[in-house]
Amino acid sequence: MELLEILGFAGALLIGLVLGLLGGGGSILTVPVLVYLLNINPVTATAYSLFVVGLSSLIGTVRNAQKKMIDFRTGIVFAIPAFLSVYATRKFIVPAIPDTIFTLGDFSLTKDVAIMVFFAVIMLLASVSMIRGRKGSGEKTSNDEKPQYNYPMILIEGVVVGFLTGIVGAGGGFLIIPALVLLAKLPMKKAVGTSLLIISVKSLIGFIGDVQNLEIDWKFLGIFTALAGVGILIGIYLNNFVEGQKLKKGFGWFVLVMGTFIIVKELM
Repeated sequence: MELLEILGFAGALLIGLVLGLLGGGGSILTVPVLVYLLNINPVTATAYSLFVVGLSSLIGTVRNAQKKMIDFRTGIVFAIPAFLSVYATRKFIVPAIPDTIFTLGDFSLTKDVAIMVFFAVIMLLASVSMIRGRKGSGEKTSNDEKPQYNYPMILIEGVVVGFLTGIVGAGGGFLIIPALVLLAKLPMKKAVGTSLLIISVKSLIGFIGDVQNLEIDWKFLGIFTALAGVGILIGIYLNNFVEGQKLKKGFGWFVLVMGTFIIVKELM
């Protein structure tokens, strides 16, 4: 086993560890680990990421359901447009993107480069969200108060989040949580728990669109996901001793550097 491969599987542990400690954000590392350390094609890497993100979020969903921190009705209202969008994106839009999008002089923008640059932009947006922290009036909302739905905006947000998830293979919690607080008036803690339910559903359904288009290395994917699962359990245990929110800002700066590195690497 080569050094990069060892680092790649160690990266799976790290992804789970971050998810366990922070309750989110670790999935943003999945595609870079798969592409740069394990030499997997970006389109396949985003598909594998959907599977890893979906199962990881499912573990978090079960934990939050036990704590009664999920609003299932809101989750379903938001998830339906999101999973229809992510499935359509993986099944139809991603395969339809040409291998070479355009050529300008000596520079050719390929499908793989475009996906990685777009992913890096999403990383930069997520990093800003982590560095700034979660602010909002959501905490002032009572847990017993019924959510109010802005259906047109929820539909639009669900479609947009589903499309972004389909393209880059990341969960998009940094977009979903503010939407749940602002559009469904959920308290912040319930918004976090409900977002994991939405992420798990739309990611796994998006992956189904890939099963029909791509050859999946189930053995590799199983090992990688299992290592991420072990990392999550370690992270959940360490959460008893370390305040995850205090680590989030530092992780946000790390994601900012990674996103910048990807843009420079792919375009230069």
